[in-house]
Amino acid sequence: MAAPGQRLTRMLANLVLVVVGLCFLLPLGWIVLASLDARATLVVDLPDEVTFANFTAVMTPEQTWVPLWNAFVLSAGAGLVTVLAAVLAAYPLSRYRMRFNKPFMYAVLFGTCLPITAMMVPVYSLFVRLNLLDSLPGTIFFMAATSLPMALWMTKNFMDSVPLSLEEAAWTDGASAMTTLRRIVLPLMRPGLAVVFIFVFIQAWGNFFVPFVLLLSPEKQPAAVSIFAFFGQYGSVAYGQLAAYSMLYSLPVIGLYVLVSRISGSGFSLAGAVKG
Repeated sequence: MAAPGQRLTRMLANLVLVVVGLCFLLPLGWIVLASLDARATLVVDLPDEVTFANFTAVMTPEQTWVPLWNAFVLSAGAGLVTVLAAVLAAYPLSRYRMRFNKPFMYAVLFGTCLPITAMMVPVYSLFVRLNLLDSLPGTIFFMAATSLPMALWMTKNFMDSVPLSLEEAAWTDGASAMTTLRRIVLPLMRPGLAVVFIFVFIQAWGNFFVPFVLLLSPEKQPAAVSIFAFFGQYGSVAYGQLAAYSMLYSLPVIGLYVLVSRISGSGFSLAGAVKG
């Protein structure tokens, strides 16, 4: 039986969790209710009449589908480039023990502490000189570079769990390092690579500042930037359409969160890969 002090602590912890949960549920509830209300305001209230007019109004190519496609291209491109670079960089760091491994990894981790706003002025100047401004590929590579430090740490941790003895057996049979990486290491860490890709994808999907600065053409801007179209002049906001657009914008991320929770929950066990 728990002591009175433990019961009180547990009750306080549960109360704090309930308050935090309500703080998250309140804006989510507003988004759902406002998207179904033709006269939505900032007040959380049940709609007088449930209507899908807000969804019909925002489901246009210029306002929704093209920005969502641009967001998908940027996010998927940044995810693929980051995963490829992280695998190639993590392999020597995971398989070869060198003196500068830890200092290098800590230096990479320090790169995640640099605020993106402090880097955008020199990056903008560099993009102008290289004629990469308003370029989707250039923006993809920069977004991949900003995600690479954390992706490298994650990839190295996943790669460390692959037994080295499997590669040593392949080396004995004459396989090269790249062959063992492609045919042994990568197949065993597919769930880990999926987690890294989804992590980078979600980060890029919600990135507003980088595309806003580097992409000038409206037809190239992703959904995170085009959402400003619902904020009119003189403080007028189309709250219902904004809520409907937000729901459409969040659906891919919710699906990826469900996918990554299943992947990380099941994990990837390498038991039985090594005999003896």
